Amino acid sequence: MVQADKLYDVWWQNHAEGEQQMEDRHLSGWQEVIGLIQEQDLSQMAVLDFGCNQGGFLRHLYKAKPFKEGVGIDLAQESIAVANARKGDLPLTYLATTTPEQLANRFDLVISQAVIYLIKDLKTHAWKVKQVLKPGGVYYATYTDMNGNPSLTHFTEWINRNSLVESNAHTLDFIVETFAAEGFKAGIQRRRHSGFVDLSRRESGYLSIADRMQATYEQSYIFRFVLTEK
Repeated sequence: MVQADKLYDVWWQNHAEGEQQMEDRHLSGWQEVIGLIQEQDLSQMAVLDFGCNQGGFLRHLYKAKPFKEGVGIDLAQESIAVANARKGDLPLTYLATTTPEQLANRFDLVISQAVIYLIKDLKTHAWKVKQVLKPGGVYYATYTDMNGNPSLTHFTEWINRNSLVESNAHTLDFIVETFAAEGFKAGIQRRRHSGFVDLSRRESGYLSIADRMQATYEQSYIFRFVLTEK
């Protein structure tokens, strides 16, 4: 494992499944999240994708809801290089950085997807999100709460075996309490997966299809944190 404040090349170390395959699998989830963003007109907004990987989400968000400026950040330097190579003439910037707080008071929206479980020091993460948001800004974060899932231990070991960053099973209460301590008002809803669940992956971190269905339909959430204090 690497420290959370260190850059690296790519986070996923299972070379049988690369970053591009992961991006392709996330497309339907991105579209779902875009539909859950309450703000309809982003034309005058600056958006930050926290943990952007190869930058695909911001490109898709811009197509659905054009924004004024988009920035993606990640610890994976090779993924950021791919993101910058693909941005074309869109108003996007991608950075490999451990210090997003340098972008202070810049964003109206921050979005992260499947990132919180990879962050051990959630208090510092909440503080960093607070620094980059404007007063009244909003942070959307997806999270699958594996607590209570029979595959929790297996899933954790699978992530830790294939990733440079360890998995953390935060509880929903702990997440909300941590952000509330930084001045955020929290909201949450269960994500509503549509379509079929792809079962073609040889290994997915779950002991059974039932465990995966439980995680997908019962334990997958999106938080909406509104910064009420600055």
